[in-house]
Amino acid sequence: MAKEKGGSTVAAVEALVTPALARLGLRLWDVRFEKEGPDWFLRVLIDRDEPLDMDACEAATRAIDPILDEADPIDQAYYLEVGSPGLGCKLTRESHFAAKAGRRVRARLIRPNEKGEREVAGTLVGLADGTVTLTLDDGARADIAVKDASYFKLCDDEDLF
Repeated sequence: MAKEKGGSTVAAVEALVTPALARLGLRLWDVRFEKEGPDWFLRVLIDRDEPLDMDACEAATRAIDPILDEADPIDQAYYLEVGSPGLGCKLTRESHFAAKAGRRVRARLIRPNEKGEREVAGTLVGLADGTVTLTLDDGARADIAVKDASYFKLCDDEDLF
């Protein structure tokens, strides 16, 4: 059953852990099942409206570990890691765009736009019908088709560098 991101392993784990995380006031951000060298890692990324801390990650680990042990959705040995998606995390799901509306987001375009820009940043309005809407710094609106961008990510790490 060992599949990487997007496979049946990820879907099974998502279905198992989402209710337990919700009971803790946490949202499932992503699940990744990845091979690094000889080892497999099951990474469960969590989020909530307030900043995450180690206590939240520990509580999530304690809640989902027995569920995964009992259901045994993975046929091989793996290391479980529970953590935050991190600063500058990519928005890849509809739920990500909904949760981060009102936050500053950067889009990396596959091809330059009419102004010759490959990156566009602004306040996330939302995602609808495959189009992400941003309010730019000058107040203009940018509508970017998801298929026209290589990624959308939070700009919460801009002031760090």
